[in-house]
Amino acid sequence: MSAARISAVMVSYRTGPVLFDSIRAVLSDPDIAELILVNHDNPTNVTVRLDTLDSAEPRLRVIHTGANLGFARGCNIGARAASGDLLLFLNPDTLIGRGTAALLASTVDALDVPAIVGARILNPDGSEQRGARRGELTLLSAALSFSGLARLLPGVRDFHRENEPLPAGPVEMPSVSGAAMMMSRASYRRLNGFDERYFLHVEDLDICKRTWRVGGKVGFEPRASLVHVGSTSCVNLVFVEWNKAAGLRRYFRTHAGTPARALLWLAGPLLTFALLSRAVVIRSGQRAVQARQRLRARARLAQRRRGTGQ
Repeated sequence: MSAARISAVMVSYRTGPVLFDSIRAVLSDPDIAELILVNHDNPTNVTVRLDTLDSAEPRLRVIHTGANLGFARGCNIGARAASGDLLLFLNPDTLIGRGTAALLASTVDALDVPAIVGARILNPDGSEQRGARRGELTLLSAALSFSGLARLLPGVRDFHRENEPLPAGPVEMPSVSGAAMMMSRASYRRLNGFDERYFLHVEDLDICKRTWRVGGKVGFEPRASLVHVGSTSCVNLVFVEWNKAAGLRRYFRTHAGTPARALLWLAGPLLTFALLSRAVVIRSGQRAVQARQRLRARARLAQRRRGTGQ
């Protein structure tokens, strides 16, 4: 393992109970020297519990911002407070195992500055999660991927690469997920950190793109894996998708060529509508599942009552 100290950085806004599982997982790894947790206005009971942990655990430092300042800004706040030579950015609903941070460290140490290395991110059932390894984001790749056409048209490579064969070792990748990415402090400084104009989503794609543009490397380390629980936050899904659409528009305005930026005037509203519609569909599906669960619970309760003669 690299002799450099590893600092983990998490940003939490109403993450839910899995936050404390995530904290325990980080603190169970002796290779991680410290965890900087940026608390973006979690509920009072969560904040009190975080303060209690902070007082009892010398490797944990909690920073209260008092408001939801956005993910990119939260990462920058955490990175500035960290003391390690290596920065491991983790979502607050990830469950990292021992050895993962050390693997990422050894891989990023082998690359010249600036460099970013992303982990293999798994669903709770062990399958690889969408978005851990990704291609280059363009208007065309976004349209083909979000519409599902990339999976239907022969010869078209999907922007998301989780269905491709898993490499045996680290490989270059156009972009990786900010849910679990590592970079050295020198790389972070060279890149000027995360772009705080991205409030939620796409900031990881942006920093990967900027790494390539200054001659750096982005890698995917398939041997370093962790579980990303996902969908634990109580944040409104429409709010999430709205910010994702805003982030994508900003990304294309920043990184796309002149023809693509011109096309964005037409595609931008369509992209926003598509993502908001997706949020409504997902939320409707969630409500339908919840309704079915309530009906089954009531049926079981009624059956038990009939069995006991109540």
